[in-house]
Amino acid sequence: MKLTDITLRLARRSDAATLAAMSRDLVETGLGWHYRPARVARFLDDPDTVTVIASDRDRTVGFAIMRLPGERAHVVLLAVRASHQQRGIGRRMTEWLVRTAATAGVASVHVELRAGNRAAHALYRAAGFTETLRLEGYYGGRETAVRMMRLLRLPGIVPQAWTPPAGGRKQ
Repeated sequence: MKLTDITLRLARRSDAATLAAMSRDLVETGLGWHYRPARVARFLDDPDTVTVIASDRDRTVGFAIMRLPGERAHVVLLAVRASHQQRGIGRRMTEWLVRTAATAGVASVHVELRAGNRAAHALYRAAGFTETLRLEGYYGGRETAVRMMRLLRLPGIVPQAWTPPAGGRKQ
């Protein structure tokens, strides 16, 4: 498998069960299963949420869900199957999320991850995120979370819409 063989696409409602199972097996291990198919389907139906899927041919090998309500985006879930980790797929999805948030005019992107998840920590640091806070007992009262953030623009400052230059085209 080459990274060029991996395609990214928007998720469809029919992907909910696959994404929920991947969350259970790859993200929520030891925490109980909170992102069941119905909950994932609600994210897919939500106009303030984007979900990207990484596919190797017809097989879903990764996904990421991000909410964009207002100036602050939140990465809800991001996972890559073990068979496809350390190949740049998580990086590509993270870059896609950040570009999407920037295009939507979001000021910052936030994420929580398990304090012991060194691979996720490295992924987000490489993508320009900085650690902002540690939350003891965040995961099921047992595990510490690291909250990270990437600032895209200063909050409260709305970027101007692009307008064509005055005077039309030069000939």
